[in-house]
Amino acid sequence: MTEAAWGNGELARAVNRTGTEIGQRLTYDASAVSHWLGGTSPAAKALPVVLEALARRLKRPITAVEAGFRNMPTTVDESTDTVAGLIDLGSLDMDPSRRGVLTASLYSVALTIPGWPDLVGRFEKLRTTPHLRIGMAEVQSVAAMTERISDLDDQFGGRMARPMAASFLVNTIAPYLQADATEHVREAMLSAAADHCYLTGYMAMDERHDALAQRYYMKALELAGHAGDHLTYCTTLRGMSVQAVDLGHGSTALRLADAASAASPQAGPRMRAFLAGQQAHALAQTGDRAGALAMLREAEVAMEQAESKAKAHGSYDPASLSYHVAQVNYELGNRDGAIRALQHSEKVRPAVYRRARVRHGSMLAEWQLEAGRLEEAVQNWNRALDDYPAVQSGRADDRFRSMLAATRPHRRNPHVRDLLERARPMATSRRI
Repeated sequence: MTEAAWGNGELARAVNRTGTEIGQRLTYDASAVSHWLGGTSPAAKALPVVLEALARRLKRPITAVEAGFRNMPTTVDESTDTVAGLIDLGSLDMDPSRRGVLTASLYSVALTIPGWPDLVGRFEKLRTTPHLRIGMAEVQSVAAMTERISDLDDQFGGRMARPMAASFLVNTIAPYLQADATEHVREAMLSAAADHCYLTGYMAMDERHDALAQRYYMKALELAGHAGDHLTYCTTLRGMSVQAVDLGHGSTALRLADAASAASPQAGPRMRAFLAGQQAHALAQTGDRAGALAMLREAEVAMEQAESKAKAHGSYDPASLSYHVAQVNYELGNRDGAIRALQHSEKVRPAVYRRARVRHGSMLAEWQLEAGRLEEAVQNWNRALDDYPAVQSGRADDRFRSMLAATRPHRRNPHVRDLLERARPMATSRRI
């Protein structure tokens, strides 16, 4: 508390705010903190919240022992065996009765990210079984399944597709990782598994299970390092940065985006655009106007140099770049520039990305309403509602809630009234 420059009341309020992220309604006050300082401990379910509140203030992990709460474990021990850890994580995620253990965890802003040199070349340490042998055909089947699940995610959202991904991870990928194989095939399978873990983490993030997403992302980093797969390692770090910036943790997002850029010195132009665009967004959120605009220009130059436009999950295209231009402009206070860029992104995005149409169309409507352009906003919200019933996405649900809140002061307007009448059955079906 001394290092944080917090008094009792400030710590209590920070803990209460942090608890709301996972639905814990905590009502601690200064007197509760006085009791903690006197030697008592918070409730077991609240202890991780206290530690995360301190970690966010101090920008480093805080253990129960360091905070003064002794003999109280804060996390379930993770297996040091890569495959066993994957099986444990995927099995919990597959079981509806146990999924609350994962989804009730807090997103950590001070997570220690394994560096590339610490991971690369360690795949030989994985335990294998001689009873199953795999070749490149199995690798190709994993890659194809991951691509198919990615397509479903783009169209229908992470809530629909993630259980399938978790099951495939446990029942197919994990046994393949333990199978006998040549060194080349093993590295390729580790890379395919890393890609699948990244996608599964992305879908957990889309469902707003942010701590669970972090765990999948960390496994993706570990597998990518074992495989010597720079691309998936950097893509995962960049995905973690996207998650952080979406949650409003700009400094964490910038740290992750910078780490991704530093780990990819030989990246091609599309990857450079991919990383620089995210750095620009994070810099803008932290208030670094000059840095954000410089990175945005770097992303634009790199995109001009990129040749391939093939779609792959985690890819970067002109629509993605325009989205970053919009976000940077919005963070820097240029609302009109943000609206124009997001309109362009909507125009050039391939039709297959249904979830993005819902999220970004709703965001565009919110920005237009802020600019006083009510009728245009209602038009874009109606377009978003065209696709919303088919999309199972926590982030899309967030935009729906934002629409209800933003339009409340205008509910006497006939266009808004019609919009809300249309939205009412959707809110009932989603229990929003």
